[in-house]
Amino acid sequence: MIDRLIEKIKETENPTAVGLDTCAEYLPTEMRLKIKDFKDAARVIFEFNKNIMDAAEGLVPAVKLQIAYYEMYGFHGIEAYQKTLEYAKTKGYITIADAKRNDIASTAGAYSKAFLGVSDIGIAAFDADFLTVNPYLGSDGILPFVEDCKAHGKGIFVLVKTSNKSSDELQNRELKDGKKVYELMSDYVSEWGSGLVGKYGYSSVGAVVGATQSEEAREIRARHKDMFFLLPGYGAQGATAKDLKVSFDKNGSGAIVNNSRGIICAHKKAPDVPYYEAARMAIITMKKDLQEMES
Repeated sequence: MIDRLIEKIKETENPTAVGLDTCAEYLPTEMRLKIKDFKDAARVIFEFNKNIMDAAEGLVPAVKLQIAYYEMYGFHGIEAYQKTLEYAKTKGYITIADAKRNDIASTAGAYSKAFLGVSDIGIAAFDADFLTVNPYLGSDGILPFVEDCKAHGKGIFVLVKTSNKSSDELQNRELKDGKKVYELMSDYVSEWGSGLVGKYGYSSVGAVVGATQSEEAREIRARHKDMFFLLPGYGAQGATAKDLKVSFDKNGSGAIVNNSRGIICAHKKAPDVPYYEAARMAIITMKKDLQEMES
């Protein structure tokens, strides 16, 4: 799966994932006014997502869907999540389900079947290409996902060094051997993904590394040349293209940058154009910004 993602990045010349973290608050006023209940919210959110994906077609390789924004609208929201994933696939996007799943081995296996494999009745539920996972229960909570990656040609991004301000409280703690927790976790991720390295030298078991954490990203990149990064934190969270450069390899590969609010809320800064056109313009601006990073 990592080879497909890299090839889509090459095809679009743009290592950007559009974060469809869509909620009623982010919609244009005329769309928000159509919402009276959860069913309305799900219908309008899917319409918004669909138009954003249509406008972004050919410009970006991937979309990332944070499931929490859909879960808060109940089962109607989950339906919108599933429909968005399915529509993204028809448009040729690589899909990243941002659900940060993990649990003890048997439950982790059920989560994995929901997003990466097929259920025990032989039907896929959400059927994403990649899933974000939380590794802090240990390897028995991760290996079921790795096995489904092997069986179904999928990928995962494991939380290693996150972009939130309090991440240092745990992830930067120093261990007895001098390693930081995030360094230890990156070593585990490398081990878990060793059997899934593709033709471009990267594993389908990648790492979530906050774009705001440039020093830690530099260290992880130096430590693990075969680890592909998912980089949240660009734009609204404060990271710039300059911060991102350390996460890429010398050929400009090795990472994909997520941008959610900077794209789906771009209409708030450009009220005179349709929201999907504002999103398209934001994508083009971001692409140019990332290209300047390589120069």
